[in-house]
Amino acid sequence: MTVTPADRARGIEPGAPVKVAASGGTVTDVVVTDDKGAKVPGTVKDGVWTPASRLGLDSAYSVRSVVTLADGRAQTATSSFRTLKPEATAKYTLLPSDDTVGVGMPAIVQFASSVKTPQQRAEVERSMKVTTEPAVEGSWGWLDDRQLMWRPKDYWKPGTKVTMDARLAGLQTGEGKYVGRNDTKTFTIGRSQVSTVDMKTHHLTVVRDGQQVKNIPVTTGKPGFITRSGTKVIMEKVGAMTMDSATVGIPKGNPEYYKLDTKWNMRITWTGEFLHAAPWSQWAQGRRNVSHGCTNMGLDDARWMFESSMVGDVVQFTGSDRPFKPTEGIGVWQYSWPQWQQQSALR
Repeated sequence: MTVTPADRARGIEPGAPVKVAASGGTVTDVVVTDDKGAKVPGTVKDGVWTPASRLGLDSAYSVRSVVTLADGRAQTATSSFRTLKPEATAKYTLLPSDDTVGVGMPAIVQFASSVKTPQQRAEVERSMKVTTEPAVEGSWGWLDDRQLMWRPKDYWKPGTKVTMDARLAGLQTGEGKYVGRNDTKTFTIGRSQVSTVDMKTHHLTVVRDGQQVKNIPVTTGKPGFITRSGTKVIMEKVGAMTMDSATVGIPKGNPEYYKLDTKWNMRITWTGEFLHAAPWSQWAQGRRNVSHGCTNMGLDDARWMFESSMVGDVVQFTGSDRPFKPTEGIGVWQYSWPQWQQQSALR
């Protein structure tokens, strides 16, 4: 009887099968137990035991193999092995963090570091599951090698319940780098709110559950700081913050440098675009574009927008020739449905 991994082997891959070969008999059972003696779920076929899910990292396991001889007698062998200890642990977060979100929010797996190869990204997808109530057609896709997102074909229907199940523990994402844990996340889709910013007419219209509820005069990016056109998603809300242009490449000493305390801020890109109150530009709102790329509103309008919005709400921008790149925010809606499906590593 020959067992692979060999007895006392170390550094074994967490997803590796246990293979038992027998001469003069038939392998009838293979049982794997952890260091506490608990049976590890798995299936046995033709002398190969395959784990139901990847084994733990840097963990010890015992194998009991049973071979039935031609005369009916059973012969048993025992062995042990230890899985590998990774050089680095791959960390990830399931998003959104909010329990109730807008109709544009995808289910997100955000890795802290890159998932290096197409094969590894495909294995990440195979290890993820999204369940929706009611059932919704959707697809996984990668924005880059750290961001995996699942979006429905069209915007979510209000009330949809979404559950993400990440069975990623033991998965390799780079040289010597493995995921250390599994996770789950559930969120619910709230009411529908889709806003449109027309940068040529300088107005923001808010449509909730199919009905226009607000029309707000705004100002957007001036020449040299043009606001991006495209379909964006509110990523976070911050009641008060200090905006320092040095964080977006406009340093102190530059004539365009600014450092301002702002209220009612709604982030829509990682590159510094927000919807927010800007009483200093109220003279231009509804008339001209004078901002550094943000969408400026008066204090009362911004407060109304802030209180009426949630993370995941859609904001569509039209009227500029500067496109919003998908990686600059939650850019899943910048793709048509066929294009988005092609972002999957399984295509």
